[in-house]
Amino acid sequence: VIPEYLLLLKGVIDCPDLPLNVSRSQLQNDGFVKKISDYITKKVAEKLSGMCKTERESYEKYWDDISPFIKYGVLRDAKFAEKMTDYILFKDLEEKYCTLPELKEKGKEGVKKEDSVSEKENAGENAEEKVQKVYYVSDAVAQSQYISLFKEHKKEAVYLTERIDQPFITELEAKNSGLRFQRIDADVQEAMKDELSSDDEEKLKAAGEKLEKAFQSLLSKDKLHVKVDRLLSETPASLLSISEESRRMQDMMKMYAMSGMPMGALPLEETLILNERHPLVQYLLKHEESTETDSGKLIEEQLYDLARIQNAPLEGEAMKNFIARSEKIL
Repeated sequence: VIPEYLLLLKGVIDCPDLPLNVSRSQLQNDGFVKKISDYITKKVAEKLSGMCKTERESYEKYWDDISPFIKYGVLRDAKFAEKMTDYILFKDLEEKYCTLPELKEKGKEGVKKEDSVSEKENAGENAEEKVQKVYYVSDAVAQSQYISLFKEHKKEAVYLTERIDQPFITELEAKNSGLRFQRIDADVQEAMKDELSSDDEEKLKAAGEKLEKAFQSLLSKDKLHVKVDRLLSETPASLLSISEESRRMQDMMKMYAMSGMPMGALPLEETLILNERHPLVQYLLKHEESTETDSGKLIEEQLYDLARIQNAPLEGEAMKNFIARSEKIL
């Protein structure tokens, strides 16, 4: 009678059309049961959407408790999704709530005028279909460094920390072609980098290519990409970015592994971002020959580990080497 995503409901249903002496199988195949289920779903959606419109403060108080059920309902029931999608709330870094339409509007306001003009020239008729990125936090503790960066530079991001959120945002992306969710530590330089002239961009690109070979050789990581960017502030010196696609694929592989399906390990596509404003990075850029010296290698290894430690704690041998290297540098 009640859809599984609304099992937290309590109440009584008055319906004279159902016989008293029935079996479970008869009930499941009874047309009235389906009608009752659809009606309950419709009334719940109308109640919640009405609260969002007229009693927003009360709706926000309930939201954290009911959000996993509502999101699950959106995934399972197309009619429920149609009524509720625009009334799903997202909590931003300032602990304020906004709906999906409000979130999209914020994103439009953040697009610079010159960007939209240049894109119109490049994309022609499809300029209006610009991909709008929404950055999100999946773990407030592990991603605290990135949260601080975003707050410092007044960048927008939302909290999506429930297990249901990963399939939920995939569903939203499928239904909104111009919308793209990106974790706060994925391609972070796009949100944090400063404006550069075309000449500066070319210089930093060339510098990154040279340093990439040195880092790959030293760390024995052929797949590691290295980019030099001018971030908005002098710190941090380095950041490690994992592409959203690569990370989602890894999460999916973990889920399959948990369900007992044998899955091979998937190498992550990592990008080490070096902040051109930081003195350590400037030293490497000015003294290209230093990348082959002992002190240069110490700096490179330390920059990589400092970037890694902002994403997750180092473990085992990696932590042992980091401590030993830090002592040596001191």
